[in-house]
Amino acid sequence: MGPSPRRKWHEAARRCVALAWHELFEDVLDGVPDYKRFFTVNELGERAMEVARRHPTVATIVELGSSRSGRPIRALRIGSGDKAALLFGCPHPNEPIGAMMLDYLSERLASDAELREALDYTWYIVKCIDPDGTQLNEGWFAGPFNIETYVRNFYRPPGFLQVEWTFPIDYKTLHFSRPLPETKCLMKVIDGERPAFLYSLHNAGFGGAYWYITRPVPKLHARLHEIAKRHGIPLALGEPEVPYCEKFAEAVYGLFGVKDTYDYYEKHMDKDPASLISGGAGSDEYAYARAGTFALVCELPYYYDPRIEDTSPTDRTRRDTVLESLEASEKAWEFIRETYAELRPLLRNPSSPFAVAIDDNLKHVPASIEAERKWATTAEDTLRPATGAEAFDSLVVRRFYNELSIGMLWRLCREELARASDPRTSRVLGDIERELDRKLSLECSALEAELNYRVVPIRDLVRVQLASGLLFARHLLGEDAV
Repeated sequence: MGPSPRRKWHEAARRCVALAWHELFEDVLDGVPDYKRFFTVNELGERAMEVARRHPTVATIVELGSSRSGRPIRALRIGSGDKAALLFGCPHPNEPIGAMMLDYLSERLASDAELREALDYTWYIVKCIDPDGTQLNEGWFAGPFNIETYVRNFYRPPGFLQVEWTFPIDYKTLHFSRPLPETKCLMKVIDGERPAFLYSLHNAGFGGAYWYITRPVPKLHARLHEIAKRHGIPLALGEPEVPYCEKFAEAVYGLFGVKDTYDYYEKHMDKDPASLISGGAGSDEYAYARAGTFALVCELPYYYDPRIEDTSPTDRTRRDTVLESLEASEKAWEFIRETYAELRPLLRNPSSPFAVAIDDNLKHVPASIEAERKWATTAEDTLRPATGAEAFDSLVVRRFYNELSIGMLWRLCREELARASDPRTSRVLGDIERELDRKLSLECSALEAELNYRVVPIRDLVRVQLASGLLFARHLLGEDAV
């Protein structure tokens, strides 16, 4: 006996709905512009206001508060679904891919009733949650998109000044209750709207694509892989960002938070873990505790080298490559420590964002290296042969990230040199600046020669973050997202 007519009708209806969603999904991705640069903070704000002006019946501006320097932080509220979704860009100010994605998504949601119906949320979209820090990165937003331009114009604040990592937390000996004004803006939406979906728009600098999610969603993991590869972005198959995150699938991990970091330090250090953590909880931890929110992070690189997805075994153990990378990091941070010791007494502005970041990193990075060394020398999994991707991550990509802190030190020195009035101070600062400039040039040139990297088009980066968000937003409504 075959299926009943009613069942056949329902199956046909589901196929029609799935087909309609698939066509809409593809149309939204096809509409992403071919961006040639990243928008500035001011441009993002002006464009948000324009969306609200042109679509007043579905989009409104919500004043959330101000940044530490007094810049307004606003959300675009779009739609009127029963469930809320909170999406925010630039959780770290050197990560503008998500701001571009949100700029496009907000315009598309406001102008496309079919998309609003298919994704029936009340959307809260904050294009740039850290406008102060993001402006300090605008020097590389228009290119040229190469390693040296990025390194010389990079800024990232310390943990206690990062919007993403300054939510209140009380855990064992860790007690953090100093959320930034920007963090309070997000807390206002989380506490008031209890979002079902949270999308914090991060991105990496170099490597491949990888994702963090609150819990595994097996039917979407392969879809994420497909989306990245379709847009020419390899999966990040090297070392994970931290040794203690849970792996759900290749390049798909469970979200980790400050509690996990605390427990990792507790296991691998003899110090009070709270003394090694300068910030608080993450946005996903806070939202999950408040509302059981499902969170997504999609990490994408500006640059990638094909070796980041090489899974063939090398002739070295994973332990050897990790330990060698830690030794290189120690040398880099010893150079930073010695150079900063020369520069520190000459600072007329010790509260410079660059000085504050370097001060904090010098307090915490050596301890992090020590903990990772203990993990690497005790974890059994580090005794197996390293894959090509793991070795590349440890021995090459890590050098790129070390250079970013040297770049901030160089920017600090140039900042002081520009305001110096005493001839002797100017000479000393000039000597330090030339040494830092020389080191950056040599290291960036060496990386350029060693790497076979491609600059990923902004359009492809936006499409992958957009597609990832659409899939999970649809899935959380109980609809077929695939």
